[in-house]
Amino acid sequence: MKSPYFKHFLGTIVFLMSLSAFSQTEIKNAVLDAETFLPLESASVYVQNTTIGTITNADGKFVLLVPQKSLKDTLVVSSIGFKSYKVPVDEFDSTFDVYLEPDVASLDEILLVADSRPKSGNDIVLRALERLPENLPDSAYIEKGFVRHKERNKKEFKWLVEGAITLYDSSYQTNTSETLKINVDEVRKSYDLRDVDSLLTYTAYLKDKSNNRDLKAKNLRRDTIRTSSLIKAIKWNDTRINGLETLFHGKLNLVRNSNNPKGLFNESMLDQHLFSLDTVLVDDGRKIYKIKISKGADYINLETKGIYNDGYNANGWIYIYWDTYAIKKIEYELVASSSAQKSRSKTLFGTQVNHKLIINYMEYQDKMYPNYIYYETPKLVNVGTNPVKNAKGEVEEANPEERYYYTVQEILFTEIILDKEKIKDALNGPWDADIFSSKPYNKAFWKNYNTLLESEEEEKMIQDLTKRSTLFKE
Repeated sequence: MKSPYFKHFLGTIVFLMSLSAFSQTEIKNAVLDAETFLPLESASVYVQNTTIGTITNADGKFVLLVPQKSLKDTLVVSSIGFKSYKVPVDEFDSTFDVYLEPDVASLDEILLVADSRPKSGNDIVLRALERLPENLPDSAYIEKGFVRHKERNKKEFKWLVEGAITLYDSSYQTNTSETLKINVDEVRKSYDLRDVDSLLTYTAYLKDKSNNRDLKAKNLRRDTIRTSSLIKAIKWNDTRINGLETLFHGKLNLVRNSNNPKGLFNESMLDQHLFSLDTVLVDDGRKIYKIKISKGADYINLETKGIYNDGYNANGWIYIYWDTYAIKKIEYELVASSSAQKSRSKTLFGTQVNHKLIINYMEYQDKMYPNYIYYETPKLVNVGTNPVKNAKGEVEEANPEERYYYTVQEILFTEIILDKEKIKDALNGPWDADIFSSKPYNKAFWKNYNTLLESEEEEKMIQDLTKRSTLFKE
């Protein structure tokens, strides 16, 4: 018969072995251009043949947690237009920066290929859309990821939310509004210090709740509205403008929603876009088209309920693999172009670029999955509707640096789940896509979860934000 001490010893060994199985190794560094020595932002850092990975920040820096079971696998550092750097994970040296050398294919050589390949930018993009059923997932999957929501004026950060999310999608062939679901699993940080002063948002909120289309902001007075009521309106506007479901279900989910008749990248996309082949680059040894996105004949309308989101022209880049026509990356922005939208954007937001989007995809088991999303948009919070009085009692205009707000949302996906039983179990649980609701902090969870590394500027300003009290208290 074994003694209690032996059983205790054996239990301790099992416990330590289980800890070892789940322990992770942290690797971190900076990625630089070998010619200019400038930092490479949004370079991919990942473990080959897995979904473990991250991207570099504005300073070219990254941090990645790698499970012990993957230490013998190959770490890849890559960026479009550069030669990749590869090394076994356990041989990576975090004391030296990574330098990537430029790598460009010959455009003339590409265009001389004697086959039926498309030659113009428009034709290449149309071929990529034809291949979406082959290149995007054709069965249900789940992705785990990290989201960071930042809101600031030109002077300082005013709001920060960080969380862990789960995304479920049944397949490319289905409608996102019916089958794509999002859940916020955990929240790491939530600090809200915005100035509440937007009668326009409050008016829109009342119109939505009462269906009264005749309401106008000038008919309301700020001193007659309770701050708590205005906060409800602001939170309603948060979800309407920056809710995760709005992003994934809406038109700006360009590739995934291209099968929607109202999608921006649908069959009639050439009415609103012009695509021009710029050059051919190399991405991790594969040739990739770099194609310029320009305005088409028609204005773009996002058709956001309750918001005049019409009158835009598109601008940006799209990167498409030469061999499979899979879309690797999209850099896309909508610029106010109609007279009405130019006037509205200048008055309310102080900018003509109303929507700025970056979507990066990763290949896993021959299918392309969303990997990184960056979405930036101006937003009504404090539009200076109240006059400001100085020390002498004189009325002054609101400071433009404090008046105009904009938000940035970043999402990094680091795990793909294809197991049908795990997906089924997850679907049986509750799903809540609200990233703005408070949740208790789970220290153990975040200790082993990959997140986006803040830039040095962001880190400093976020630290300042966390020292101040919040206006929006639960």
